[in-house]
Amino acid sequence: MGTITNKLKDWKNRLQDRHMLSIIVVLFAIIIALGVWIYQKQTEYRQASENQYNMAFFELVDYVQNVETYLAKSLISSTPEHGAETLTNVWREANLAQVYLSRLPIESVELEKTAKFLNQVSDYSYALSRKNIYKEELTQDDLNNLEQLHNYSVELENTLNQLSTDMNEGRISWGELTKKGDNVFAQEVSNISKSSFTNLEENFHEYSGLIYDGAFSEHMTSATKKGLTGENIDEEKAKEIAKKFIGEDKAQEISSLGKSENTDIITYDFNVKVNGEKDANMVISISEKGGHVVFMNYNRNIEAESVSQERADEIGKEFLNSHGFPNMKETYYLKQEGIVTINYAYEQDGVVIYPDLIKLKVALDNGEIMGIECGGYLNSHEKRDIGSVEISKEKAKESLNPKIEILSENLAIIPTEWKSEVLCWEFKGKVKDNDFLVYINAKTGKEEDILVIVNTPNGTLTH
Repeated sequence: MGTITNKLKDWKNRLQDRHMLSIIVVLFAIIIALGVWIYQKQTEYRQASENQYNMAFFELVDYVQNVETYLAKSLISSTPEHGAETLTNVWREANLAQVYLSRLPIESVELEKTAKFLNQVSDYSYALSRKNIYKEELTQDDLNNLEQLHNYSVELENTLNQLSTDMNEGRISWGELTKKGDNVFAQEVSNISKSSFTNLEENFHEYSGLIYDGAFSEHMTSATKKGLTGENIDEEKAKEIAKKFIGEDKAQEISSLGKSENTDIITYDFNVKVNGEKDANMVISISEKGGHVVFMNYNRNIEAESVSQERADEIGKEFLNSHGFPNMKETYYLKQEGIVTINYAYEQDGVVIYPDLIKLKVALDNGEIMGIECGGYLNSHEKRDIGSVEISKEKAKESLNPKIEILSENLAIIPTEWKSEVLCWEFKGKVKDNDFLVYINAKTGKEEDILVIVNTPNGTLTH
C-alpha cells in the first residue's frame, strides 16, 4: 500500500514540474491537430466523392435526354440512310449513359432496370440500323417498339430530372442514397411513374451489335472565308471601326488587347469602357482582313423587361440592316436574365441560307444591342447560284412520314457534315406533342436531316 502511495506522490510531483506539464500540453495539442487534420481530409474526400457523383449523374441526365431526342427523330425518319444515322446516334448515347450510370453509388432494383433499359435501347437501335443499312424497310412492329422505347425514355428523363431537382434543392444527398439507396431511390421514382422502371424488362427482347457513326455539322468553317472581303488593315484602323460600330457616345475609352492569330479568323481585339456603365466592360474583335466586326459582347444588370420578343426581333433586323447585313431572317432564340439571344440567317430570293448565321444579344429593358457574333456569316456568305428545284414541294411531301402534321414549308440551304451545302425543302411539322423540322433534298428527294424543336418558356431551340 505504501509503495502505491509513494508512486502517486512521485507522479504528482512530476506533474508539478513545468517541463513535464509542457510536454503533456504539447502532446494534447498534437493529438487535437491530428484529429482536425484527419477530419479535414475526410471532409475533402467526401466532397471529392460528392463532386464525382454529381458529375456522373448530370452526364447521365444529358445522355438520357439525347436518347429521348434521337428516339423521337427515329419515329418520323422516312429514309433508310437517315434512319441508320439516327438509330446509330441512339446506340452511342445509350452506351454513354450506361457508362455514367455505372459510376453512381447506388445498388437497387430500380437502377438495375434502368441499366437494362439503356442496354436494350442501345442493342435494339443497332439491330434496326443494320436493317436500314441493308435497305430493309422497318416493319410496323419495329416502329411500335421504337415508340414504346421513346415513351419509356420520356419517363426515365422525367424521373432523373425530378431527382436532379431534389438534389439541387437539398432534399436528398448522395450520402443518403448510398446508405439507403433502395428505399430512397424507389420513393423518388414513384413520384413520377410507379411502373416506368419495373415494367421495362417485360417489354423488350435481347439484341446485340456495334456500329460507328458520324455527327451532323451545325456550323461550317472554310479555308477561304467567303464573307471576309477587302484588304488587310492595321490596328489603328481596326480601332476606328470598333469605335464607329459601338457608337461615339457609347465608347468612353478603347484599349488594345492585342492581335489574335491562332484563331479561325485573325482579329484585333479591344476592351471598351462603356459610358454610363461603371463596371461594364465590352470586348470587340475586328478582322484584320477587311475590317469586319467578328465579335462584340458585354453584360450589365437588367432590372425589368419591357421589350417584347417580337419587338426584339425587329430591333435586331433594323440593327443588322443598318450595319451592312440586309435580308436577315430570325430563326431561333433563347432568353436568359433579361437578355434574348437571337439567331438570324440570311435570306436570298425567299430561300433561307442557314450557314450565313449571325447571333445577336438584345437587352429586354431598352432594346440595346449587347452582343453580336458573325463567324458563320463571315465564313460562308456570298451570293449563291441556288439552281433549279428538281423535286417539287408536293413530291417532297410524299417522302415524309404520314404521321406528320405539316405546319409550314419553304426552301432552305443547310450545311452538311462534309462542309458542303445542300438545297432542301424545309417542312416544319408536329407528331403528337413533338415539333420537328424535316429537310428533304430539293434535287434528289433524299431525307437530309431531322431536327427536334424544343419550345420552352425562355425560347425556341433545336436538337
